[in-house]
Amino acid sequence: MASLWSYREQGVFHPQKERLLETARVWKTEKRKKMSILCVVVSTCSPVQLFLVKVKVDRGEQYKEAYRWPLAELKLVDGKTLDEASLDFDLHLDKVYKWTTSSIDEKKTFIRCLWMLSHQYLGGSITFVNVPPRAAEGRRRPPKARKDPAEAESQEELDMYQEMTPKEAADVLKLMEEYEPLVNNSVAFAEQLSNDLHVLDEANLRAIISSEKQVTQLMSNIDEALAEVARVEETLQIYDELLGSVKQQMDHIHQENSLLHRIVSNKTRLIDEILFLTTHLNLSREHCDALSQADLSSPSRVKACIAAAEALSLCMNTQIHPGYRKLQSVAEQLIMFETLKQNFESSFISHITNIFELQGNAQVPALAQPIDKPSAPSHALHHEELVPYIPLMAWLRNANPVLFCDLPKVYAQNLSRLYDREIKAFFEQAKTFLLGRRKGSLQESLEKPMGSRQQFRWSLPGSREGQEHTSDKGNIILILEQVLRELQPLCTTEQQFIEKFFQLSHDATDLETSATKGEKSTASPEDPPCTKPRSQLEEATTRLLSEIFCCLEPELRGFLDICNKIHPFGCLQVLVTLNDSIFEMWDSSSALPSSFLNTILGNMLLLAKNSFNKCIGTLCKEIEETRMPSKLKGGILPSVSRFEEFVSFSEEVFRTAQRRGELDKAHLRLASSVFSSINSLSSANLKVNTDMVMMENFHHIHCFLCQKMINCLEDKKIEAKQRYSEHMKKYVITYLGQPLEKLSNFFEGVKARVAQGVKEEEVSFQLAYSKQELRKVIDKYPGKEVKRALETLYRKIHKDLSPEENLLPVVWHAMEQELIHQYQEFEELIQRCYSGSGIAMDFTVEDLLSYFSSITLSSM
Repeated sequence: MASLWSYREQGVFHPQKERLLETARVWKTEKRKKMSILCVVVSTCSPVQLFLVKVKVDRGEQYKEAYRWPLAELKLVDGKTLDEASLDFDLHLDKVYKWTTSSIDEKKTFIRCLWMLSHQYLGGSITFVNVPPRAAEGRRRPPKARKDPAEAESQEELDMYQEMTPKEAADVLKLMEEYEPLVNNSVAFAEQLSNDLHVLDEANLRAIISSEKQVTQLMSNIDEALAEVARVEETLQIYDELLGSVKQQMDHIHQENSLLHRIVSNKTRLIDEILFLTTHLNLSREHCDALSQADLSSPSRVKACIAAAEALSLCMNTQIHPGYRKLQSVAEQLIMFETLKQNFESSFISHITNIFELQGNAQVPALAQPIDKPSAPSHALHHEELVPYIPLMAWLRNANPVLFCDLPKVYAQNLSRLYDREIKAFFEQAKTFLLGRRKGSLQESLEKPMGSRQQFRWSLPGSREGQEHTSDKGNIILILEQVLRELQPLCTTEQQFIEKFFQLSHDATDLETSATKGEKSTASPEDPPCTKPRSQLEEATTRLLSEIFCCLEPELRGFLDICNKIHPFGCLQVLVTLNDSIFEMWDSSSALPSSFLNTILGNMLLLAKNSFNKCIGTLCKEIEETRMPSKLKGGILPSVSRFEEFVSFSEEVFRTAQRRGELDKAHLRLASSVFSSINSLSSANLKVNTDMVMMENFHHIHCFLCQKMINCLEDKKIEAKQRYSEHMKKYVITYLGQPLEKLSNFFEGVKARVAQGVKEEEVSFQLAYSKQELRKVIDKYPGKEVKRALETLYRKIHKDLSPEENLLPVVWHAMEQELIHQYQEFEELIQRCYSGSGIAMDFTVEDLLSYFSSITLSSM
């Protein structure tokens, strides 16, 4: 057993600098096929670490470590039964491991080792259940007991001897050198040592006998010292009895002094409390008179009331002991403070309410004549009248929050009447400037039927109506910008005033700070600042301003409706102006980060976007549903003209706009509708060539987009060029079949036979495509006949194409190239399929070039 123990320890754990403490042969419960050895090991280096190791034995009797767990991870040891009859036990590590041992003693020894290590190194962190106390607390057998008896006996004999110290070793060497001659004779050496020992013992006895007298003398000295100590104790006892009475007298004096100190301390504290009450609960006669009279008729009286109210607040906010309130004088003083506070509150609320009513009933000032632009009235005088009362409003808010909360409502109810009249007059003035000379016919211009307005919707910029619309456009933008410019200081000033007057700025600051820390805005980069979440605006200020400016949003909406109605594309101007104004207002240093006007303009911007989208939808529907007249003679289609007019107008309006995302989307929608409208010509029953009309319109769109250089329409520009080239090719191919129609049909048949598998040299043996038939077809197209056909074709193309686009040279050159290509193709087929026949056409490539050149020169 000892050899196996040593083999495991040296072969498995010594290389890792670990020592084996305990082992147990185990196997998984109900699976006895594979036996393993559970080992408890400890590291030999500092700090000490304990591990539980599972060792497997392979077929070659070699021990290998399978798993390792730190002993600190062992949570629970379950011994299964208390009667010690079971061989099973559980260890709770990363999971529950169920094992069975080979014997009861081995199980008890292993569990006892775990118990001792837990209490020695782990502070008892391992829980033991179903384990008998005697089995857990018994002594663990020492490692020596595992060895065989012979080794144990020899080990005990070795333990009896101790290693010599260096001094002892030196003495032994010196002794051996002294008796070096006797060392060789051990008997003589032993006798010599024995004689020396006898001599030493005799010397020791003589030393003891000689020291007896000195011991006797020492004992007598000790007896004398004890007697002297007894005399000193008697003297100290006498002194203590004498000092006992003095101590009693001193204690009595100390007690009297402490009582005197307490009396003095109480008097001092009483005087301090009286001074505190008389100082902090004292309100001067001037302040009492000011609060009682509540005279707020002049600035000096207002300042006196402010000082008196602040002094009253200091007196009433003084923290005093609850018991002091039972004192009659203190109670009377507090009652007087409360009475003064209530009376002054009533007087101040009545006074400030009268001011609110007077301001709300004020008349709108008459406008000076003449005026050159609409202007909103200023409320600076009203605000200056109320500014002196701001300290009293702050005092009222702290003194009586319930009464204070009603004042903003009263202010809003009264001032809303004044703002209602002023805002309506302001917008009437703006409408007058907007309509100008048509002021008298405002209802007539707005109530015109939609059909009559559509008649001039697409008037060209050079016409009289177009010039009128251009002036309306500039007028709309200028007037709307002026209206928004006047509304900004009106709303911003009022917001700043109510935040300061009603102490709302503190709440707004707290709300803004919490909103900034809580979450970041998720608005897109193109969204204007007014569309930020409402949580960043102080609700109290927004609610109060909504009541004050209750008519602002309806009036502004009605004004924008008029702007949309007086011009076909008024929605574009409204959208651009609102966007620019909002961005300009947000960037302005005087604008508030949570401006009430920004919220209203944000709502108006959403309505403007909806109106713009509806306008674009209606325009796209009109373009797509436009019916082409059957007698259409070509030229630019009305839908293309509409698209061109809208793009030109919108680009001029959006030239200085800060964002144009909505316009780019509208351009793409309109371009798609125009392309769809042009494509619908293929199914229309027109008297002219469809490819020619589509070619001209796509060419016109391409030239127009090249001139405008709009980034979002680059793909449409490329598409228009492609479509223009496709339809021009179709147009050229369709009309080229007329001058050489029979020749073209003949060679198309030849190519068809070759495609069907007929060899090129055998085509001439086909009856329909023999050499005789080819000569007949060629004879029908002499050079003069070809030139005459080309002249007829040129006149036809010149008649069909519109002069505005100037596409005749381009189309004629394309026809020239196509005809030369066909001629070369015919020549190639003759060489391949009719080689050696000597057949050739009556004209050459040079003849064709001269025909086209002469026709072009003759038409100039």
